Amino acid sequence: MKHRGLLLTLLVVVIASTSLCAQTVGNLPKDKAGTIGPLEGRLAFLRESNVWAMDVDGQNQEMICEVGNADGKLDWSPDNRSIVFTRKGYVDVKGPDYMGGHHKLYDLFIASLDSAYHNNRLWWIRLTSDMGSRDPEWSRDGSRIVFYKDLHANDVNADVPNYQVCTIAPDGNDLTVLRKDWANAGNEFMMNPSMNAAGDLAFVYFKETKPLGLATVPAGKYTLPMDSIESMATDNLNLVAPAWSPDGKWLAYVSNNMADAGLYIATPDLKERYLVAAPPVGTYLYTYPPSFSPDSKWLTFSTTDGSIWICDITGSDKRRLFYCRENYRLRQFWRTLTKRRRPMPVTPFGRYGRPEGSIST
Repeated sequence: MKHRGLLLTLLVVVIASTSLCAQTVGNLPKDKAGTIGPLEGRLAFLRESNVWAMDVDGQNQEMICEVGNADGKLDWSPDNRSIVFTRKGYVDVKGPDYMGGHHKLYDLFIASLDSAYHNNRLWWIRLTSDMGSRDPEWSRDGSRIVFYKDLHANDVNADVPNYQVCTIAPDGNDLTVLRKDWANAGNEFMMNPSMNAAGDLAFVYFKETKPLGLATVPAGKYTLPMDSIESMATDNLNLVAPAWSPDGKWLAYVSNNMADAGLYIATPDLKERYLVAAPPVGTYLYTYPPSFSPDSKWLTFSTTDGSIWICDITGSDKRRLFYCRENYRLRQFWRTLTKRRRPMPVTPFGRYGRPEGSIST
């Protein structure tokens, strides 16, 4: 059977073996955290495979885009007018020799809040159409979207996937594969990327279909030799789900180690590491990337009991924003992020002036 459909995913609970990474030093001291202001803004998340938003206190929940197959990471545009997200599908392949199988497919879409606020939630823009793109993140200036994709997703007879970190313009043009040696990829991949304003890239290094650990590369050095990346990931064994803070001072991640499972932040060089939140009793953290507030002082994360949590970067004032046992039973996973909701001019047409209504996919 072909192996193109191997599922390389981080949607796992936080249980793993002992890590070789550096020891953490407890919670971030308040003097290093600086002034932590009150909570502001809205949260975007997935519920029943649709895109939703709510206030940071869990109130005023509303559906933004009704698609029924949203999955994985999503992100709010810097101007707060759009949300980019992933939709999943599948294909069943059976060759003449009965080779093939069931393969999952992914592409990126953009939902407009203009339409949602006019009660039209069946409106979206398809950003990619290659069947392999997933887990998008807006650049800080809104000019690019970073994500990873399987470059072999459209090849029915591909033996193995070829996962690569890419960027694309919000209008769907100018697709760029960051590693120039992508055609020579073997069984080593950079996945689940997050990029800061300077262009530094944090990601999870995968080898032989398994996540090894966290690695970072500076802007312009994305084609660093894979053996150097593997060495870095080995030093950060079982650290996954990276997310840069908007101010670039912190890199959040989830420790997938039994001994020190939890949500952490670290300095960009990963030399200083601080615990933000341990898994609540009786549950585990999902290894979706956590999300920072716009001022980089608060973090949201989700747990396997169907809850969304929030706390500041020192680990204080932790609270559960929302709990939905039904969604947990239905295996609906949550992704959250914080953005301010600004007043905006709206029209009976979508953001790009097109008539409201779903765009054919």
